[in-house]
Amino acid sequence: MRLTRQITIASFVLAVLFAATGSVANAQTAANTQVPEVEDQAKIDIYTRFVNNRLTNEPAAYAAAKEYLAKYPKDNDAYTRYLKPWVALYDKWERKQRVPQLIYDEKKYAEGYTLGKQVLAEEPDDVATLMYLGYGAYLASTTAKNESFNADARVYAQKAIAAIEAGKAPDEWKPFKDKNDALAHLYYTLGFFAFRTDPSQAIDSFIKTAQFETDLKKAPSTYYFLAAAYETGPYKTMAAAYQKDFADKPESPASKAALEKLNIVIDRMIDAYARAIAAAGDAPANAQSKAQWMTTLTNYYKFRNNGLDTGLNELIAGVLAKPLPAKP
Repeated sequence: MRLTRQITIASFVLAVLFAATGSVANAQTAANTQVPEVEDQAKIDIYTRFVNNRLTNEPAAYAAAKEYLAKYPKDNDAYTRYLKPWVALYDKWERKQRVPQLIYDEKKYAEGYTLGKQVLAEEPDDVATLMYLGYGAYLASTTAKNESFNADARVYAQKAIAAIEAGKAPDEWKPFKDKNDALAHLYYTLGFFAFRTDPSQAIDSFIKTAQFETDLKKAPSTYYFLAAAYETGPYKTMAAAYQKDFADKPESPASKAALEKLNIVIDRMIDAYARAIAAAGDAPANAQSKAQWMTTLTNYYKFRNNGLDTGLNELIAGVLAKPLPAKP
């Protein structure tokens, strides 16, 4: 990713600035092809180095500009007025590039989030930084057991999703493959964050995750978390209410209606656990989890089928070819 496009935009602004000072012609010429008309040869050499590298080697141009401003801090000519905003813009651009490097390449999550917040303070709607910070907390939580960024990252992920779905896009989608991959991972991240505190919202997020044609649609964890969100959220609440209101009492219209609603949730859990098991396949890394999911699934399936597991294997074999049921 290059700074040239941003610098080009800034150059127009700078041209206006130079025009206001009556030196636009000289300044534009100096910025593009020539060097200052000064007697100080050292000054000429530094500025020449900036001009020669500005379009082809921006880090070298940046180093020259910084050197120029450091050596001549009291100057206020057209060239200094060009270099100062150029350096400021380069610094801003470089901060944006550094955020994903810190989070995704170097795993320096604290530094990455500190710098990311600085970027967003300057540009609150920068979709790339929102995307990096939104998903980065999931990596920090799962790879470094660091959950200190989760609360902020949930907000960042929501803003990133809203911006992307509104048609905004970063210059590049890395670390994701494309727009759909970014959205799937951001929704997955929201589900992961909400799983323990807001299972109902987690259900919505994991269903959205599975709607995109990405690797997460094939990942067993997507469906395990979906099943577990149903289980710890609506199922737990509805089962407790049913037990309290209708256990050991004659069947009534109210109890029948409550049981029907509970069974719908159980069926969603059965579907999600079956998908998790099917997606797990025969991979050795999934074997232990798959066995646990199978035990849970079998219990719920038998509850819904008069104590029998007839047809369960067929359900698992074909479940991924079926549309994912909507949240009841």
